[in-house]
Amino acid sequence: MQDDAANPTLHEYAADDLQKLGYTQEMTRSRGLSHVLFTYGLVAPIATSLAAGGPATIIWGWVAVSLLTLPLACSLGEICAKYPTSAGAYYWCFRLASPRRKLLLSWINGWLTISGVWTISLSVNFGTAQLVVAGAGIYLPGWSVQPWHTYLIFLAVMAVVVVFCVFFNAILPTIDVISAFWTLLGVIVVLVCVSIKAAAGRHSAAFALGHFDSFSSGWTPGWAFFIGLLPVAYTFAAIGMIASMAEEVRNPSLNLPKAIVWSIPIGFLCGMLFLVPILFTLPDIATLISVPNCQPVGLMFELIMGSKGGGFGLWFIIFGIGMFCAISISCAASRATWAFARDAAIPFHRTFAKVNKQLSGGIPFNAILLSTAIQLLLGLIYLGSSAAFNAFVGVAVMCLGASYAMPVAISLANGRKDMSDSPFHLGRFGPALNAAAVVWAAFEMVLFSMPPVLPVTSTSMNYASVVFVAFALISAGWYLISKLLVYIRDQSKFP
Repeated sequence: MQDDAANPTLHEYAADDLQKLGYTQEMTRSRGLSHVLFTYGLVAPIATSLAAGGPATIIWGWVAVSLLTLPLACSLGEICAKYPTSAGAYYWCFRLASPRRKLLLSWINGWLTISGVWTISLSVNFGTAQLVVAGAGIYLPGWSVQPWHTYLIFLAVMAVVVVFCVFFNAILPTIDVISAFWTLLGVIVVLVCVSIKAAAGRHSAAFALGHFDSFSSGWTPGWAFFIGLLPVAYTFAAIGMIASMAEEVRNPSLNLPKAIVWSIPIGFLCGMLFLVPILFTLPDIATLISVPNCQPVGLMFELIMGSKGGGFGLWFIIFGIGMFCAISISCAASRATWAFARDAAIPFHRTFAKVNKQLSGGIPFNAILLSTAIQLLLGLIYLGSSAAFNAFVGVAVMCLGASYAMPVAISLANGRKDMSDSPFHLGRFGPALNAAAVVWAAFEMVLFSMPPVLPVTSTSMNYASVVFVAFALISAGWYLISKLLVYIRDQSKFP
């Protein structure tokens, strides 16, 4: 079979298909399946799961969320295969909804999507900065980390990310492949090292796979387990962002749904290889959840390895995964921003919809700057309240989950008649998979509105619902303003 990269006919077909969807091919199609088959996982903080049950919550939560997310991935893959555009979910709503409601629904979905991609990208970049703090804590245990220290590290992470997105766009597909190998080899190294060393002691299978203690969370045992799903659900929150790269992918109707769906079992397998040996060698849970920055990875590896050098070595593997994820997800966020601007849905859309052909073969440079600026501004909230900033993790999952569920729900309500000719048709399992996807996305929104621990204080309060409403108000306000501007423009045409 001829390779996609060497087959110009496939590029022509993809450009023609994009033209039929209403868009002109502006990006270079330089990515294949292996370049978009990425997962944003493993570096998610585990402190919440440790407090909300411990080993049983971590391992069985990972299994449960992986299974629950798979129907959503299948449903998104089916729709994406028919409408492979960087506009993603809001375009799917426009095509699937009735003529009377499609503009409003696509507008709502678009702002959910753009709010979600900005905040999920922010959380990954800031989380990587917090990983740096955790790594420094191995050698500087007495360092009193101030919020502005973390923010400065965040600026450094963002600087590296922007440099790669702007000046190394041509090699980003290769970097994504390197990231996949780094993750796989890193997981194997962690598995071998912690299994052999186990300086903090070894646990029985009953403890590693069944120990459950929710006392630290304050919640009742049953609900504590669900609260402990937060880090796992966050890991799979960005699966739909693969569609943001649609207009740079060869043969997108085939490769995009494969990438979206296969990201779940691949992520699940890597997660199991990573988590199981850690749970069998887990240090004292109370010590880990008492870490000031709520990022116990550095201390955990130091205690397991029995030395600072060993702990730092394993921490560096996780830090590398974090940086690779930060670059990939920031790139996807910039494409989503560019696509939204192309559809004139944000202020100064003409500026942010431009593709700079002089840089790296063509990139949405202004959209990259906008996405970066939004993240830098939102990151300032951490200087005033870490609790308010942590809400962005929750609101990212809520926004993205709602944006994914909308086109699936619309298609399901239409009797799935629009999906009959999808290249990735789900067949007779389609209705059940769609229904499971919508139910899970709705439950996620409830879950991420809950505080992680009780009793609730100003520090432990989950402000995700407040931030979610704030973004909704901004979206509604700009919708009314845009309608007013259109009305004024139309009126000016008449004497």
